[in-house]
Amino acid sequence: MSDRIERPWALMRHHAGWADVFHIDSEASDSITGFYPDRESVGPPVTYSTRAVLARYLTIEAARAAREGAVSEWRKHDAGVRDAEVALRAAEKLREDAWLDSLRDAAVRG
Repeated sequence: MSDRIERPWALMRHHAGWADVFHIDSEASDSITGFYPDRESVGPPVTYSTRAVLARYLTIEAARAAREGAVSEWRKHDAGVRDAEVALRAAEKLREDAWLDSLRDAAVRG
C-alpha cells in the first residue's frame, strides 16, 4: 500500500464565495491533516473532517485555477443577490407596516 495521496491539493471553505488552497499531508477515513501553503506563516499541521473539503486536485495550480474560476462564477450572481436583497427589504417593510396597522386597528376597535 502506498502513502501517496492521489489528489493532495484541496479547496477548503474560508467564507462564502472564497476557498483556501490546502495541502493534504495525510488522511484517515474521516479526517485530513495538512497545511495552507498560501498563508503568511505556515504553522503546525491542522486536522479537519473530510466534510470540510470542497474539492480535491492533482496540483496546486489546478486548485488555484479552480478557485479563481469559482470566484468568477460567484460574481456573476452579485447583481441578482443585490436585487433579491432590495426585494427582501421591501417585503420586510410591507410586513412591518401590516403588523403595525393591525395593532393600531385593534386599538381603535378595542
